[in-house]
Amino acid sequence: MTPWQEFVAAHAEGGVLDGVVTRVVPFGAFVEVADGIHGLLVTDAAPQAGTRLPVRIEQIDVERRRFSLVKA
Repeated sequence: MTPWQEFVAAHAEGGVLDGVVTRVVPFGAFVEVADGIHGLLVTDAAPQAGTRLPVRIEQIDVERRRFSLVKA
């Protein structure tokens, strides 16, 4: 089982995780929530890279291997 598959098996939509912002983009920020596992935090006011924050899994797209986050 890959790390992505393990993450999806262990976490569900609505779950709250602690993550670190790794990259800020115009539409939000990428947040690492597990070793090598990143989700997209969609927000108007993205925190700076390196910021640790709680996030909630809003949606998991298994086919595209992506998930979206919101601030918890």
